Amino acid sequence: MTEFRGAWDEAGVADFLRDTTVPIRLTTHRPDGTMWTVTLWFAYEDGVFACATGASAAVVDFLRADDAVAFDVSVNEPPYYGVRGTGTATVEADEGKTLLRSLITRYLGGTDSDLAATLLDADREEVRIEIHPDEIYSWDYTDRMS
Repeated sequence: MTEFRGAWDEAGVADFLRDTTVPIRLTTHRPDGTMWTVTLWFAYEDGVFACATGASAAVVDFLRADDAVAFDVSVNEPPYYGVRGTGTATVEADEGKTLLRSLITRYLGGTDSDLAATLLDADREEVRIEIHPDEIYSWDYTDRMS
């Protein structure tokens, strides 16, 4: 069960994550114990983040070796607000690139672009990373920055 703390309750967090299209910043451990952060497109449904990436990405190997993660989703312009937290990740095949297609539509507005064509290329193997949060902390500096 996810623990929610900070400025928003669970519904407020879900609203923010549904409405924002900034990537998630996902931090993992490398095999040598150092940290590694990547940015990925995501969808948030039923309390779980779903991200897609190429099966050969280094982050996939890191997550298979150690499923503990930290994450941040926050806006890039003032006033600043967002969420951060910790959790565990799972990796599985994105059969038919179903998740990737939905993320391309979410972030690019559709699949009719050169980037979409590259990502959806038949030779590219895609995986689904699911992040199951243990805790989510939200913050909103709107009042103090206005």
